[in-house]
Amino acid sequence: MSRTRRSSSPTARPGVAPPGGRVARAVTRTLSEDPLGGTVRRTVLPSGLRVLTEAIPAMRSVSFGIWVAVGSRDETGPQAGAAHFLEHLLFKGTSKRTALDISAEIEAVGGETNAFTTKEYTCYYARVLDEDLPLAIDVMCDLVADSVLEPTDVETERGVILEEIAMHDDEPGDEVHDLFARAVYGDHPLGRLISGTEETVTPMTRGQIQSFYRRRYTPPQIVVAAAGNLDHGAVVRLVRQALRGTPLDTDPAAPAPRRPADPAVRTKPVTTLVEPKETEQAHVILGCPGIDRADERRFALGVLNNVLGGGMSSRLFQEIREQRGLAYSVYSYASQYADSGLFAVYAGCAPGKVDEVLQLTRAELAKVAEHGITEEELARGKGMSKGSFVLGLEDTGSRMSRLAKGELLYGDLMPVDELLARVDAVTLADVNVLAAELLTRPMSLAVVGPFDEAAFLS
Repeated sequence: MSRTRRSSSPTARPGVAPPGGRVARAVTRTLSEDPLGGTVRRTVLPSGLRVLTEAIPAMRSVSFGIWVAVGSRDETGPQAGAAHFLEHLLFKGTSKRTALDISAEIEAVGGETNAFTTKEYTCYYARVLDEDLPLAIDVMCDLVADSVLEPTDVETERGVILEEIAMHDDEPGDEVHDLFARAVYGDHPLGRLISGTEETVTPMTRGQIQSFYRRRYTPPQIVVAAAGNLDHGAVVRLVRQALRGTPLDTDPAAPAPRRPADPAVRTKPVTTLVEPKETEQAHVILGCPGIDRADERRFALGVLNNVLGGGMSSRLFQEIREQRGLAYSVYSYASQYADSGLFAVYAGCAPGKVDEVLQLTRAELAKVAEHGITEEELARGKGMSKGSFVLGLEDTGSRMSRLAKGELLYGDLMPVDELLARVDAVTLADVNVLAAELLTRPMSLAVVGPFDEAAFLS
């Protein structure tokens, strides 16, 4: 494993003159240099927009992404779905390009574009050959900075989104996760659907979406990230050129701070939610509030999650599927936000086996809470955490995502060697103390299948 070093030596680049006459400068730092991997650099533009790149000369492609620190949790109740609606609309045309131009220009060079909305951020990205990076930067910056939001496009995409919501309702394996979030968070934005609902999307006006766009999509909230065969200075110049004269070409400002962790989100008391559906398979999630993403115990939680339900060798998979054949799919997972988190177990099984699956799940969680895990399980859980992380960095897209998430969510990019060392430092006591505290928390339940709530009230 190569060693990674950090450097904090800044180099200034000419900027623009703010009111008062002082020249605002773009400030660049080298965050890490890895002789076997890539060199990571970060530039803060005068507007507060940040540009991070990882130069990987061995690659012939580049992934380029524009990440906005705005997600569904930033919406009010009547706005629910606005961030996702906007994500759709930004691809529909700008003052320079039609929707067809946007897709055709990238596809003509064999590239691909896409976007996604989460509860805390939105990402727009493209993957192209290294020689076509200038085109990708121009197209993606154009659509994020200068979408026109034509009224006809609003109506067209409204129909598309309503179909997407309907399709989601036809996927009980996905629906149960949203139901579980509502069971834990209730009416809090973290408990709402990212897509919004038919009741919120149908009456949403262009004016509401336009207001959300211009108020929320500002340079201090934006991180541009790119990874692959690139030159950092060239990427910065191309981004500045692409944004010049657009609504994102603004007065000097500081980057927005990370989303605060305080106060912590208040969760609901233990809740059981059942969505009655005549499905052939029942989908159940049993879980509780977890830890937020800044909690130092997150490395121990990763190991614990692997041992409980993170793979085919995990306790839950072995007990419920391999030994008893009660479920095709069973796994545990942890989700972390700035100020909250979830830990849960999912299982998909025949409706008649739900009670037994839940009983076995509760028993296994109680066993680990009381007796902990073994040294052998600790080693396996660490190996899974390290392997999945490193193997996940084998393409430019995952490396680009790592840059942006480090900046947006943590305010820092933890070097690979340091992250692996943090996992290695997890002790058996760390995991077992966390298990005793986390797995004894009262558990909420979400079920989608041919039941009513009375079936789970006992």
